[in-house]
Amino acid sequence: MTAVRTTSALTAVTAAACAAVIATAIPSAAINSYHATPAPERTEVGALVATWDADGDPATPDRVDWVCSGTMIDADTFLTAAHCTTDWPENVRFYVSLDQDVQGGLDRAAAEHPGDPAAAARSVAVEGTARNHPGYPGPASDTHDISVVELPAEEVAARWSFTPAALPEAGALDALGPRGLNDASFVVAGYGTQEARRGPGGHTHPGGGVRMKAPVTFEALNPAWVRLGMTAPQGNGGACYGDSGGPNFATLNGRFTLVATTITGDTPCYATNVTYRLDSAGARDFLRPFVQLP
Repeated sequence: MTAVRTTSALTAVTAAACAAVIATAIPSAAINSYHATPAPERTEVGALVATWDADGDPATPDRVDWVCSGTMIDADTFLTAAHCTTDWPENVRFYVSLDQDVQGGLDRAAAEHPGDPAAAARSVAVEGTARNHPGYPGPASDTHDISVVELPAEEVAARWSFTPAALPEAGALDALGPRGLNDASFVVAGYGTQEARRGPGGHTHPGGGVRMKAPVTFEALNPAWVRLGMTAPQGNGGACYGDSGGPNFATLNGRFTLVATTITGDTPCYATNVTYRLDSAGARDFLRPFVQLP
C-alpha cells in the first residue's frame, strides 16, 4: 500500500475524506534519514502551517501545526498539494513559513504564547488564502492534487529572502526521453518525517519539521505523474510523511527546475516517491492564473 505524505495532524483531520483514497493510495511527508542533508540554501521551500478547531468550539482555534511542504513559485504564490488544503474544519486558517526549522519555531512560539495558536502561527509564518484545483479529487490517472496559497508579497519579503523556483516548460519531461530522464539529476526537498523505525510499540516515523533534501532517481513517467526511486542501495533518499506538496527538482538544460510535487508513496517510506508533474497541460492550466509560466 502507498501512503499520502501528510503529517499526523492533517491525517487525523482528513481521515474520513481520505478513506476513498486509501484504497489505492494515501499521501506522504518527510525526508528519509539516509543520504539526506539539511537544505538551508533552499530558501524557496517552505512549510504549510495551519490553525484549526479541535474541541467543538469553532469560534477560536485551539490547534496549530505544520502539516505539509511546498515551494514559492513567485513573490506571492506558494505551491502545495490539494489534499493538504481540503477537508479541514470550517475555521481553518493557512500560513506559510520559509524558516529552516519550523518545528523548533513553533515549539518556542507555544511557550511564548500559551493557549494562543493563532499568535504562535503568526510568529513563524505569514497567513494566506488557499486555492485548490476545482477538479480535485479527480480520477487516479490525474487526481488534480495541486493547490496554491496566495500570500501578501510584502509580508513575505519582509521576513525571508528567496528566489522563486523555476517552473518547467510544457512537456519538459517528455522531451527528455527515456535516456535523458535516466540521466537527469533529481532532488526531493521538504519538512517531512523519516522512514519507518521499529520499536516496542510498532513502527514510528521520527523527526520532521526541518527542511531537508535528498537525491532520488527516475523510475517511470505517466501523463500526470513521475515516479522517483528512493532506495538506499542506489544512493537515494526520499520523501515521507509531511513532504506532501513539497518540491522535486531536476536539472534541465543546466537549470535547477521544479518539475513535480510530492503526493504519495509506499507506507514505510523506503521505495518510491509518486509526484505530480508540473509540465503537464492540466497542471499548467491550473497554475496559469497565479504565475507566469515559461
